[in-house]
Amino acid sequence: MKRLLAGLILFLAGVTVSFGVILNPLELHWIHLLQSKLGIEHAAPSTAEPGQLWTCGMHPQVIQDEPGPCPICQMELTPLKASASSSPPPSERKIKHWQAPMDPTFVSDRPGKSPMGMDLVPVYEDESGPVPPGTVEIDPVFVQNMGVQSERVERIDIPFTIRTVGNFTYNDQQMSWLTTKYSGWIEKVYVNYVGETVQQGQKLFEIYSPELVTTQKEYLQAMDYSERLSTSGYPDIEKRARSLIASARERLALWDVSAEELRELEKTRQVRRTLAVTAATGGMVVEKMNQAMEGMFVRPGMNLYQLVDLSTIWLEAEIFEDQVSRIKAGQHARVELPYQAGRQIAATVRFIHPSFNQKTRSVKVSMELPNPGMTLRADMHADVVFDIPSARGVLAVPTEAIIRSGTRNIVVLDQGGGKFQVREVELGISGDGVWEVAHGVQEGDLIVVSSQFLIDSESNLREAIRKLVSSR
Repeated sequence: MKRLLAGLILFLAGVTVSFGVILNPLELHWIHLLQSKLGIEHAAPSTAEPGQLWTCGMHPQVIQDEPGPCPICQMELTPLKASASSSPPPSERKIKHWQAPMDPTFVSDRPGKSPMGMDLVPVYEDESGPVPPGTVEIDPVFVQNMGVQSERVERIDIPFTIRTVGNFTYNDQQMSWLTTKYSGWIEKVYVNYVGETVQQGQKLFEIYSPELVTTQKEYLQAMDYSERLSTSGYPDIEKRARSLIASARERLALWDVSAEELRELEKTRQVRRTLAVTAATGGMVVEKMNQAMEGMFVRPGMNLYQLVDLSTIWLEAEIFEDQVSRIKAGQHARVELPYQAGRQIAATVRFIHPSFNQKTRSVKVSMELPNPGMTLRADMHADVVFDIPSARGVLAVPTEAIIRSGTRNIVVLDQGGGKFQVREVELGISGDGVWEVAHGVQEGDLIVVSSQFLIDSESNLREAIRKLVSSR
């Protein structure tokens, strides 16, 4: 009895499994796979409408007239929308060719297997009908998955921005060297260190010079001689005496003896052993001959002090050779100081250096800017920004919207409904992340700014398939 009962149970189990495999009432995916292996056909659910087509959500190019697994990813096919199912029934649609689901470039005029061992899928004539050159149609679901973003083509002003760095230098027009025009010994120094600020006419040091002493004596003797002859009654002699006074006075003035010291000499009628040397201009001492100058012997023409007026300062920035044509004298620039956050100073281009650096392929541009408070010093760094208006009211597209392929420049136009057109454009000037489009698009066109490489690849693939099929 036990053996008979066990046999009956096994029989009933086998019948149940057989019916389950054949009918698959629960629509299990693994049973569909088993049916396909065994060659068992199963009817479509009774809820399917006549002429209903089925597609894969991950591979929209797969379209079948009955449900089942996707031949690519084995996911269950889903019914197409009503708009897609309004096409003629499969029995009335004419197949143009067959293609491999994983390699659309592999096409055949009859059903069969792809090189990867997968069933070829049909491509109907109404799917591959004539379309404009460079146009590709993609399922809207796939477009959303790709993250396609589009923008309108507008007319804008394109600025050209040059960003570079520069170094501050002293204003050459406000630099001066202090020298003496006679020899002598420095005896008392009033300004004796670099960085000290002096005013015009301020005493720098006192000097003893035998030449100055001799000339002072000659000047006083000429004055005495002229006074004695003032009542002589001989005009020619009086004139000669006055000329001796003028000659000695002029010599002292040419030796930079100040008018104040000359008046003091005329008043006291006493020769001064040392005379003070004053600053001809005001400024900061940026260079000095020796650390200690007292007692030093100087000769005519020796550079003793270098003074710089820091009310203005120069800035030299380097720009590349392809940017030189955009920079002109008098042009404005913004100077940003990295060590003073938020501070910007307006600068003006003075001139462009005539020499060209062969190593860096750059040219120096010299600018002048104010220096209130004299906080800017030589060899400091600064960021320089040139905002140059390159074009006004031109059609422009973002740089990321352009596909560069050798000598061609391509953009992708979004025509709506999953339709895209690849179009070649002629570019103009660029700046601030946009390119001028001279030819190829119109104002208001919707242009793809992201994922356009995927669309362009799809368009090129469709064109390759079309040429391959038409050659058969």
